Amino acid sequence: MSDSVVDKAMSGAVLADVGELAGRVLLAGLFFISGLGKIGAYSATAGYMQAVGVPGALLPLVIATEVLGAIAIVVGWRTRIVAFLLAGFTLLSGLLFHNNFGDPVQTIMFLKNVSIAGGLLLLVATGAGRFSMDARER
Repeated sequence: MSDSVVDKAMSGAVLADVGELAGRVLLAGLFFISGLGKIGAYSATAGYMQAVGVPGALLPLVIATEVLGAIAIVVGWRTRIVAFLLAGFTLLSGLLFHNNFGDPVQTIMFLKNVSIAGGLLLLVATGAGRFSMDARER
């Protein structure tokens, strides 16, 4: 095999590895920022949850899910399991909080949740990639 073929194959593999890491960081960033925001606006968030019929007492679990789930996705720890759980969490959140499909903004918010769940399901299918704790454990 010529050097140029090897170089092209290596650059494609490196690009894929970096792309997987960047994708994990971008997906997780939303959860991390959202979880921290809920800490900063704890009372308001609990009140909003209660207004739609979700007990405010679940807020610590929601915050832990978002913050710890985001960290696990970024470092690539148990990625398939965490991504699956976050996908379910995201779909459930969309159904509970963005279900007024007569409001175009709420419809877009719901579809955003569906799209994020789709990205997480890709992680379920493919795993975290080479730059992850999962890869080191193999």
